[in-house]
Amino acid sequence: MQRTAKNITWNATRVTWLGGLAFLFVLLGTIGSGCNARNASASGAPVEIDRAAQIKRGAYLVTIGGCNDCHTPWKMGANGPEPDESRLLSGHPETYKITAAAAAPNGEWAGAALMGRTNTAFSGPWGVSFTANLTPDRNTGIGIWTEEMFIQTIRTGRHWGVSRPILPPMPWFNYRHMTDEDLKAVYAYLRSIPPVTNHVPDPIPPVETTH
Repeated sequence: MQRTAKNITWNATRVTWLGGLAFLFVLLGTIGSGCNARNASASGAPVEIDRAAQIKRGAYLVTIGGCNDCHTPWKMGANGPEPDESRLLSGHPETYKITAAAAAPNGEWAGAALMGRTNTAFSGPWGVSFTANLTPDRNTGIGIWTEEMFIQTIRTGRHWGVSRPILPPMPWFNYRHMTDEDLKAVYAYLRSIPPVTNHVPDPIPPVETTH
């Protein structure tokens, strides 16, 4: 059957119109999805999180925040002291026994703090503090800590968010200004590292002086 110029023109117009209608449906669907996502976020509905990106962000924050300087035991390497990566963020080693505060420095160093050989124990006017096990071990680390508990600990400067004060030299008063998103990222990273069973000792109170 011979096609006329009129038929060809009408068919082309119909194809163009149908294509435009299909594009409009796709556009409306995209806009609707965006609106639904914004509405879900605004209403407090759960928003899907890129867990890998969150953990990567947490690793970055832990690194620049200097957490390994105190919470990872140091050892003597070929070029001097270095963090022991096999005990990453596991806190003061339970095998390194410290039973009393160091003798207080005198003279120009009076009131100064002293640091143990692994960079995980600190002696000062507050007594002796030991850095915590931040690995996800359930018995000796933070494996049973919830995200909310972790955030409250940093915000309040108290263990579990309600218990005893966090002792020096932990700079929680600086970290408390981190956003919730950053603290959640740090928590996610800490939950992703290998658990290390290591019982960190309780703090040693300062020696009472008599006058």
